[in-house]
Amino acid sequence: MGQKTPLFKAHVDAGARIVDFGGWDMPLHYGSQIEEHHAVRQTAGAFDVSHMTIVDIAGESSRDFLRQLLANDIAKLKTKGKALYSCMLNADGGVVDDLITYYLDDTHYRMVVNAATREQDLKWISEQAAGFDVIVKEHPELAMIAVQGPKARELAAPLLATAGDAAMALKPFSAAALDEMFIARTGYTGEDGWEIVMPAARATGFWNGLLDAGVRPCGLGARDTLRLEAGMNLYGTDMDLTRTPLESGLSWTVAWEPAERQFNGREALENQRAAGNLPRFCGLLLEDRGVLRNHLKVVVNGVGDGEITSGGFSPTLGRSIAMARLPAGDYDRAAVDVRGKLLDVRVVTPPFVRNGKACIDVQ
Repeated sequence: MGQKTPLFKAHVDAGARIVDFGGWDMPLHYGSQIEEHHAVRQTAGAFDVSHMTIVDIAGESSRDFLRQLLANDIAKLKTKGKALYSCMLNADGGVVDDLITYYLDDTHYRMVVNAATREQDLKWISEQAAGFDVIVKEHPELAMIAVQGPKARELAAPLLATAGDAAMALKPFSAAALDEMFIARTGYTGEDGWEIVMPAARATGFWNGLLDAGVRPCGLGARDTLRLEAGMNLYGTDMDLTRTPLESGLSWTVAWEPAERQFNGREALENQRAAGNLPRFCGLLLEDRGVLRNHLKVVVNGVGDGEITSGGFSPTLGRSIAMARLPAGDYDRAAVDVRGKLLDVRVVTPPFVRNGKACIDVQ
């Protein structure tokens, strides 16, 4: 038996198929992963993400600490509630984890890190904090629900009572503390919506309110197909300790300026960038019949071989898609080895789908 979120009973009562995910008992789906996926693209879906790790960094040295800890530069954040996506790197430039950090004030930040890497992350953050005037505090007493989709905010706002108007006014990638909740206009689906942190005691009532309002409960299966369509990396699959952001389609998350900021892994990344010939991190669209799966070999004729990092079926496009790490070069065609048969794929630039619409030509 794994750890359980405050919503576990609600999932069981709703007939969810429960699976282990990073040591947590979580819903995979509630009957139809495909229907849950389409609900998020077309109306609204709710996800229990209470297994995610919420960590506050507070103290006089918080800003300086995070400028060293993260490859992206927290100093970019000037407005309270603004969020920043970044990677934590080791000395070799390998990705310890990817995360979102929210600026609360100059001495207080909130981080949300992955569930499967909780122990690794907390240990790493605490070790790196040595010598800084900061307090690292985890918040296991909090729950988090993501409501995502084109009608997500509209359907969820009435449940926020007096905080509804302020929540509706939030700009993308921003958050605010409202009515004992921390409401962020962020997500992992490629759709608009909120990720709402609240006391665990309020989670079941809020979850049931969403369902009563017409929001569909969604599990890990739909969450994965949605993030794949949106071209969003998954830690442990698309990047890990053995790969740098420059090899994982995340170069945009590395803040090179100012040059004097010495973040963890900077020297390794600078050496890698100077050496050049970096692998391409691309999207693949299957042109033949079949399904692209993780770790399948990708053959680029006359160039070399690569590997699919994340692959699967896209319910929105009705085609199989993938993200892959491929050899350097200028090409737009490749083949994937599926049980000894080479299937044609088109090399594209993610995302595949955003805001309910295809971002690539599937004809």
